[in-house]
Amino acid sequence: MDYSLMQRRINVASGKEPADLVVKGGKILNVFTGEIQLGDIAIVDGVIAGIGQYEGKREVNAAGRYISPSFIDGHVHIESTMVSPLEFAKVQVKNGVTAVIADPHEIANVSGAQGIQYMIEHTEGLPFDAYFMLPSCVPATEFEEAGAILNSEDLAPFYEQPRVLGLAEVMNYQAVLESEPSVVEKLLDARKQHKLIDGHAAGLSGKAIDVYMAAGIHTDHECTTAEEAKARLEKGMYLMIREGTVAKDLKQIIGAVNERNARRCLFVTDDRHLDDVMMEGSINNCIKLAIAEGIPVMTAYQMATLNAAECFRLKNQGAIAPGYKADFLMLDSLEEVAIHSVYKNGKCIVSEGSVQGFPENYPYAIAENLANTVSLGKIDSNDLAIKLKGEEANIIGIIPNSLITKRLIEKTNRTKEGFFESDTHLDHLKIALIERHNATGKIGLGIVKGLGLKSGALATTVAHDSHNLIVTGTNDEDMLAAIQELEKSRGGLVIVSEGKVRAKLALPIAGLMSMESANAVYGHLREMNQVLADLGVSQDFNPFLTLSFLALPVIPACKITIDGLFDVTEFKHISIDA
Repeated sequence: MDYSLMQRRINVASGKEPADLVVKGGKILNVFTGEIQLGDIAIVDGVIAGIGQYEGKREVNAAGRYISPSFIDGHVHIESTMVSPLEFAKVQVKNGVTAVIADPHEIANVSGAQGIQYMIEHTEGLPFDAYFMLPSCVPATEFEEAGAILNSEDLAPFYEQPRVLGLAEVMNYQAVLESEPSVVEKLLDARKQHKLIDGHAAGLSGKAIDVYMAAGIHTDHECTTAEEAKARLEKGMYLMIREGTVAKDLKQIIGAVNERNARRCLFVTDDRHLDDVMMEGSINNCIKLAIAEGIPVMTAYQMATLNAAECFRLKNQGAIAPGYKADFLMLDSLEEVAIHSVYKNGKCIVSEGSVQGFPENYPYAIAENLANTVSLGKIDSNDLAIKLKGEEANIIGIIPNSLITKRLIEKTNRTKEGFFESDTHLDHLKIALIERHNATGKIGLGIVKGLGLKSGALATTVAHDSHNLIVTGTNDEDMLAAIQELEKSRGGLVIVSEGKVRAKLALPIAGLMSMESANAVYGHLREMNQVLADLGVSQDFNPFLTLSFLALPVIPACKITIDGLFDVTEFKHISIDA
């Protein structure tokens, strides 16, 4: 800031000069005191200069509406919405979110440092603040084969970027516990740069939390019970309360929040599909759910604004106060989070549901290593065959709306030759994870229970975190057809039944994101949901996102890798035979 700009702000604050914009007649949420404040909001150069009685070159009448700081999502993967960064931002601002802390580890697992750079570049210059935490575990574990490997020296240059705030969710607890050099170097680099470090403490308790805190890790978004949430707060962690698409944890852990610890709590969406964001909302949905669960209204708004800002040291965001960015919402109702308009840097970017101020023509040029990321060898039914020695098998058991799975041991359907066959009555389906980055031909096979698919096959290149191709189905023919369709469309989601493609969504940007508008992608997803219903899949949870997390071997209890079934609790591969 230069001298003249500082002088102008001071003059507007003191009333010597008129503000660029004055918002009058609103009921302001003071998230510092928890009170409703009356007064004019004076804005100059996109910053709030004062609250009181002011005159402006332009004045807006809030007409008695509530005025809240705009919302901040403390942990999100943009790629999980399956739209480009621009389309993501446009959808978020409609829901009152003008800032996110994003972890680009999905695209980094496919395209490495160039994937991170893509996300940073494509969020530059938007009326939206996309901050980034650098992917800490690419790949998630040593035995996985992603499209890239990122070491500390690959990440270090990104700390020079002003919107990079630190190191993202450290999910390899075992590596931290054993002080593995590759992980410790990343932790030390972040600390030397005075950056923040996010955690991923799925299933951890007691001294394991101490290990994370001792390593400088200050947050966790993997709590699934109020007891886990309380334990993290007691250790001094920031508690990230997650309401995603698969992991809907808010109702289970919100009971741990009280008037004494609420300022250490914030909302996150983590992995949330576009259709859920467009139908239910984002952080605004978290606020509504929290209020419905008995959290005081002002506390819920603090968690969505000031708490998130303080957690990530965003010193001029998260409140309506002098010296803060003029990022705010006008609301017709606090309890319903009924958004009338959204302002970013003092400019209206959403008015009655209509988005404005974003680029019309977006540069969709994609580098080669982002556009052609699905490389498979020749695959036939022999590659999908599962030979069993006995009647019982280890099976991945799905828990609806949870990232956690069960390790089941059940009798299965076999041919006379001893080969497993999918059985819709038992809800036992074949599942395969196929390496798709380097055409190595590696395929991990298993059995999954809980999807409810009655016919056909589902496949996707969104398979956390290494994003290999994952497919499940009731028969090999449809599974093979689904695999071939994804290779042809350069990645995406597909449903095949009786040899025909019933619905699909192409995701040519790293096999993770679409080049179409959010509305177009939403249309594809609605079509897919209808086809899934026709094929008998439960509508109580998202089958594609559930499927995608079956490949993440850092969340209990049983998952699949390209080397086969993996028991996360024992942290080792296991046989399909029980």
